Amino acid sequence: MAAIAMLGACAGTQVTQVQSLSEAADAPYGDVLVIALFKSFDARRYLEKEIVKQLKAKGVNAVASTSQMDTRTPVTRKTFRDMADALGSDAVLVTQLVSFDTQAKMKDARPESTYNIRPTYYFDVWSVELTEYVAPKTLQLNHDIALATQLYSVARKEPVWAIESRTQISLDYDERGDISVMTDEAESIASHLSRDGLLAP
Repeated sequence: MAAIAMLGACAGTQVTQVQSLSEAADAPYGDVLVIALFKSFDARRYLEKEIVKQLKAKGVNAVASTSQMDTRTPVTRKTFRDMADALGSDAVLVTQLVSFDTQAKMKDARPESTYNIRPTYYFDVWSVELTEYVAPKTLQLNHDIALATQLYSVARKEPVWAIESRTQISLDYDERGDISVMTDEAESIASHLSRDGLLAP
């Protein structure tokens, strides 16, 4: 899940599907345990942190699972169930990777030109030297990332709501990007939870 932690220019998060609120849901929820399931602990921690920040801004008591564990803690249902019980959570929000496709292509680099202009012995005649440098071709990576998020009721022990989103990202092979897509993802999840009446005021 390295691409989640090192993202470049992206087209923004696009919500592709939202599951309607289950009739059995005991919403709204005011104490939410936030879990991100990626291979990278750092990626999990950052996305959870962003979601928690968005939920707290809406008045919800949210806790990131990575704040209650370290890299040696088993990532199992029992771990998260015990965590939810200890925190008194009434809901658990789980985000995980659905698909991750990458395509690579060679891209021509822009040529760089420098001009050296100087006068000559002749009136109104100038000497112009043009130097052009063309960098080697670079490898461009195009990522298509789909994430799925489900909200589980602790009391009913079943999912009551879900959302899927897709993000397209392009970056050069040797380019280090930002992680703003995680902020966009967190904002999208929180806004849809609020819109669908799942968050306690």
